[in-house]
Amino acid sequence: MDPVTCFVIATLMTLLNGAILGLVHRDLPEALRPSAIDWRVSTLLMAGGSTFLAVQKLAPAGFILPLANALLMLGATGYWRAVRRFYGRPASRWMVVPALVGTIGIYWFSAHSPNLVARVVIASVVWSIALLGAAWTLHTAGDGERAISRRVLEGIFVVMTCFMLLRCAYFVIANPAGASVVDKGSWINALTPMLAAVMPVIGTTAFLLLCSERIRREWERAASTDYLTGLANRRTLNAEGDRRLEQARAHADRLAIAVVDVDHFKSINDRYGHDVGDLALKHVASRLQSACRGKDLPARQGGEEFVILFDRIEPAQAIAAGERIRAAVEAMPFVAEGAEKTITVSIGVAALADTDKSFDDLLRRADHALYAAKSGGRNRVELAE
Repeated sequence: MDPVTCFVIATLMTLLNGAILGLVHRDLPEALRPSAIDWRVSTLLMAGGSTFLAVQKLAPAGFILPLANALLMLGATGYWRAVRRFYGRPASRWMVVPALVGTIGIYWFSAHSPNLVARVVIASVVWSIALLGAAWTLHTAGDGERAISRRVLEGIFVVMTCFMLLRCAYFVIANPAGASVVDKGSWINALTPMLAAVMPVIGTTAFLLLCSERIRREWERAASTDYLTGLANRRTLNAEGDRRLEQARAHADRLAIAVVDVDHFKSINDRYGHDVGDLALKHVASRLQSACRGKDLPARQGGEEFVILFDRIEPAQAIAAGERIRAAVEAMPFVAEGAEKTITVSIGVAALADTDKSFDDLLRRADHALYAAKSGGRNRVELAE
């Protein structure tokens, strides 16, 4: 298959994938759309560049070669930009500098001093910068996620970089006859457009899977966390409480929980309004989270009530932990409408006992201890009997 035919096929495949992405990107969450738009525009730039390379003999080299390569290099840079925006990283204007410098260089070696090898070297270097930048972003910005699509996309960028460097080395060492990359007789000229189509075709598929994986994780997070405070919600608390209780029973471990209630919370809502009340709950949640240690799990039970699961802890240690949490909340005042307000909490602590047949039983005893703390004057910790 001659290089021109390969470029035509690559262009058609690229346009098809760009169209598919254009159809589905509106169904993506708002946060992912900028990245998807960047990827789609980059795919269309790649298709345009491939088209101009395929018909380069129909126009002056000094015009069509810089144009075609500019589109291709900007397309590769656009993929880098799309990946960065996917992970919330800023898209610097300096990212396009290699493509702009490369375009100027290709113009010089097309219009003033025709040199195929120089053009290939310039394009390969610019492509490698953009592809390696995208691969490095994927490698470092994953935040521990294990999505296979991310690894596949990272691998595609690395493989494409290796191919571009191999292609560069081939032209430098072999210095093949011919004035363009669509001349027949060179196996690498036929292979180049087919591999270049890998990014828009397989790469777009991997990118859409990456988006799908992000959406799935966000739904899982939304189902397991409290919408206001970001702590575990009641559903997660009950599931984790049941699991830890069974584990404690099976291994004869200690387990304790603390039920935390914000003192006089109604007065905050009545005086400042529910919006400030929500901010107060977020403030308390932040203090609870900062005071927890190790595998402690803070959760929002509902309203102004929170629960903390303590893992492998003795009753005396649980009391000390409850006191540490109570003091942490009291130590940092909450600022409402320019004024500082000290928020206190009452805490009921319960350690796993033989009479606790379920997590609900343990939670019920901690609730009783909480009522004792409230009745005893608030801003205190009580241990359930």
